[in-house]
Amino acid sequence: MTLKEYKENRMKNPEFAKAYEEIEPELNVIRAIIDARISQNMTQKELAEKTGIAQTEISKLENGTRNPSIKLLQRLADGMGMVLQISFLPKEGAKG
Repeated sequence: MTLKEYKENRMKNPEFAKAYEEIEPELNVIRAIIDARISQNMTQKELAEKTGIAQTEISKLENGTRNPSIKLLQRLADGMGMVLQISFLPKEGAKG
């Protein structure tokens, strides 16, 4: 069973689905940080050197034990030569 199949199966459980939806925004931020860093072929140490943010703090951000502020996200984006963009999107099936 793949991770995707496992998740799809677990999402059939309403309690699991609700809990997942509650943490999904945090997971998306973590994934965005990791994906951006990897796309720039940077290690956590290299990103730390470019941003002045301790490597241990970057590790905490990437493993979900620290929530970043907008200011910290901006510093990370700058260090990777990227622009921080935050979006609010309509929920699936929601009417505006």
